[in-house]
Amino acid sequence: MNTLTKYFSAQNSLHATSVTTAVMPKQNVSFIYKVICVSLFLIATLNTLKAQTTEVTETIEDDYKAFTANAHLKNMHTWHGFVVHPSAVFAASLEYNTRNSKFTFGVWGGSSFSGVDVENYNTGETVSASYKEFSIYTKYSFSDRFFIEAVSHNNYTGVEERGDELHYWSYDKTQGYNFVDISLGYNVSPNTLLYFATILGGGSGDYEIKSDGRLEDSWTHYFEVKSKVWEKGDSNLSVFAGGAWSFITDKTFYTEGSGNLINVGATFGKDIHLGTYKLPVELTAMWNPEQEKTVLQLDLMLF
Repeated sequence: MNTLTKYFSAQNSLHATSVTTAVMPKQNVSFIYKVICVSLFLIATLNTLKAQTTEVTETIEDDYKAFTANAHLKNMHTWHGFVVHPSAVFAASLEYNTRNSKFTFGVWGGSSFSGVDVENYNTGETVSASYKEFSIYTKYSFSDRFFIEAVSHNNYTGVEERGDELHYWSYDKTQGYNFVDISLGYNVSPNTLLYFATILGGGSGDYEIKSDGRLEDSWTHYFEVKSKVWEKGDSNLSVFAGGAWSFITDKTFYTEGSGNLINVGATFGKDIHLGTYKLPVELTAMWNPEQEKTVLQLDLMLF
C-alpha cells in the first residue's frame, strides 16, 4: 500500500470512529425527551398559575369600592329618642371608605315633602318650613368590635323662615342648629352593641342658663344598648334602650329636667325581593318616656 492510500484509509477509519461515537444510546434519547416534556409541562403550569393569581388579584381590586352612596325614604325621621321631623323624608348619604374598611368619611342629608310651622321673629307670623339637614361624619374602626365616630349635625330647618341669617359653618351656642357629637361603639358580641355619645361645647342649645345669665355647657351624654334578639332568613328583630344625662347641669340636650330614659323600642328588619331587586325595610317602634311620645318609623333603603 502506498503512502497516499494509507492516508485515505486512516482518514476513513477516523471518520467512522467519530460517527459511531456521536450516536447516543436509545435510553439517553428517551431520558432527554422526558426531561424536555416535563420542563414544558412545568412552564405551562407556572404560567397558568400566574394568570390565575393575576385574575384573582384583579377581582379583589375590582371588589373594592372607595365611594358608596345610599338613599332612604322614611315616613318620619327620628334620632336618639327625638322626632326630628314628623312627616315623610327623603335622605341620602355619600361616603368614602379606605381599602381596609377602617376609616370612613361621609356626608348625610335629608329634606322633607312637607313643612313644620315656625314663628317669624320679625313679623310674629307662623310660616311653614321644610326639614333640611346636611351633616358630616367620620368613623375609625380599631377592630371588628370597637370604633370611634364624630358627627357634625347641621339641621338648618326653619333658620331663615324664623328671620335668622343662615351661617352653615357657625357653631354658636345660641344659633340653634349646628353641634358636634363624638361617640364610641363597642360590640360586646356579634349581636349586641354598646354606644356612648357626648355633645361637645354646648352647641345647639346644649347648655343651662344660670341665675347670673351665664351659659353653662351641659356636655350631654347619651348611652344606648342595642341587641339583635331574633333572626330567621332575611328577617330580624332588635331591641334597644337609651338614656341621657349630664354631670354638669340638670338640663340636657335631650331632656328638660335631669337625666332620663329617653329611647326605648324595637326594630324589625326584612329584605323584600322584587324580581332581582332587593329592598331592605326597617320598621321601628320607639317610645320616649321623658316626652311621653310613641311613634312608628318606616325606613325604605332604595339603594
